[in-house]
Amino acid sequence: MIVRAARFVSWITLPVTLVLILGGIYLSKLNGDIPGAAGVVVNVLLGLVLLGFVALGVLVVHRRPGNPVGWIIAGAIVTAVASDFVQSYGVYALYTEPGSLPGGAVMALLSTLMFIPVLFAAPALLFLLFPNGNLPGRRWRVVLWLVILTTCTTMVSGALDPKLDDAPFKGVVNPLGQDPPRTLIDTLSTIGWPGMAASFLLAAIAMILRLRRSRGVERQQLKWIAATAAVLPFASAAGIISYYLGYETVGGLLATFSFVPVLFAAGYDVLRYRLYDIDVVINRTLVYGSLTVMLALLYFGGVAGLQRLLSPVAGQDSQLAIVASTLAIAALFNPLRRRIQDFARCRDVLSALPRRKVRATLDTLARRGFPRLPDPWLLLPEALLCSRPW
Repeated sequence: MIVRAARFVSWITLPVTLVLILGGIYLSKLNGDIPGAAGVVVNVLLGLVLLGFVALGVLVVHRRPGNPVGWIIAGAIVTAVASDFVQSYGVYALYTEPGSLPGGAVMALLSTLMFIPVLFAAPALLFLLFPNGNLPGRRWRVVLWLVILTTCTTMVSGALDPKLDDAPFKGVVNPLGQDPPRTLIDTLSTIGWPGMAASFLLAAIAMILRLRRSRGVERQQLKWIAATAAVLPFASAAGIISYYLGYETVGGLLATFSFVPVLFAAGYDVLRYRLYDIDVVINRTLVYGSLTVMLALLYFGGVAGLQRLLSPVAGQDSQLAIVASTLAIAALFNPLRRRIQDFARCRDVLSALPRRKVRATLDTLARRGFPRLPDPWLLLPEALLCSRPW
């Protein structure tokens, strides 16, 4: 009965999300936030992507009804879509057509509170419970409760603030009409925000420890989510910097969509579809990322150095340095790519082999009278470079 009810609720999320997306686009168009037909098309495509993520969460719920990962995926996207809708509603009711719709201040308050669990609680819970829906151990219950309590504390501090402090509703009077002591609000905020950051960090540590202890399918699942989560710190830092520089929209998009690949990887992993492709993805990312950085450094360094050397002969505006650097990069591309790929493959093989067990076996054979064999790890890189099947 409970499983049927859960599946029924999960299917309701799809039409609800569709209505919220269409309503948000319509209100944003009335507010003037979407310029022209091209803006509408972009927002519709973005809405379809978000709807696809909700469908992914629903699919995980149906395939793995006892695993909360599907609910986290669907809940995070639905909450983000609802937050965008209530923000557009609040802007229309308070600024575009004041008084035309009821509850504008309430919607403004909700829009400032609903994004907090999306940005902090959802990824932290995903890191703690992925992939089987259980904590890594009983001791991690403290971290789980820390995530829940600090998120609630932060939301309560925002709900008690007499005036809203986030764009586009900065200065709007809180509709709850409360006027608590300022020290209480500051104390709750001081506990909530750093507490959420600490709980998020501890949840990431839990995922890393689980990855180190995992084997087989679970290890491949955790590799996917760890690879996508590696983007989060950089995107979050860029979003915070953009926000404080005055680019609130850019900061919000970076903070929101940096978490989307993690959701996709989580759903992809729980369904266990082509898990072992992650080794190819990581290898190619390392190879071509390192290759791009090296070639860029060689190119710009070559251009700058050759221009300085050739300026007495060919002049400052000569294109000879650019042509020579381009030809050098074209000649070095394949050799560098092979070297980096060889290094990445050797590293993967060396990290995967049970080094201690092989050494113990060789020592045992030597004690029993067999001739001592050379350490295979000293010969493996040479063998890989000589055979190179890739």
